[in-house]
Amino acid sequence: MPPTATVLSADANERAKKIKLILFDVDGVLTDGGIWLFPAPAASTDATQQHIDAHADKGGYGIHSTNMVEAKGFHAHDGTSISLARLGGLKCGIITKRISETVALRARDLRMDYVYMGQSHKMQAVREILEQEKISLEQIAYVGDDIIDLPVMRVCGLAIAVANARAEVKAAAHCITVNGGGQGAGRDAVEFILQAQGTLTRTIEQYIDERSPIPASMDIGQGGM
Repeated sequence: MPPTATVLSADANERAKKIKLILFDVDGVLTDGGIWLFPAPAASTDATQQHIDAHADKGGYGIHSTNMVEAKGFHAHDGTSISLARLGGLKCGIITKRISETVALRARDLRMDYVYMGQSHKMQAVREILEQEKISLEQIAYVGDDIIDLPVMRVCGLAIAVANARAEVKAAAHCITVNGGGQGAGRDAVEFILQAQGTLTRTIEQYIDERSPIPASMDIGQGGM
């Protein structure tokens, strides 16, 4: 299998072996960083509206409007990576500064374990997660692209920068994904960890088997093709 990341740190693989939870930034990591604004949105859910109301007087967190919606584009490969991570025994979450119903919907669709929006100080969310999971920082991987991600990347067990991350972020990373944000970088990060843990091939086969079960009427043990 071709490499999914460029290793910068000699102990990156050893670090990856300890990971139990992987956290992602959203804009520029699970998306290409583009933010699209459209008129006439559907109504936000109560949970998203609470985030919006709490940051209504602050800029840069999201669109505080009843007649505009913030949309983002996600990559299907990254969606599959969350399923692979789950099969491999990893939990997943997102920590993002911006507040978006689109992100909330995607997170629910992927059954993310943790979803933190409106987080300008991401270590606060990380500390809450550590307490809930009863794990240490060395057991957390974080995937980022911009300077807001540096506080977490500098202390977590495995810091992963996407291919199009800012130079400061790449300098703080233990490895860099082959693909850019919104182009499969999340998948690269998950596969790098699972490969280091020796579970990637098994999880891929399990993923395939769950989606392509052999019909009970087929008996491959009786000379079937």
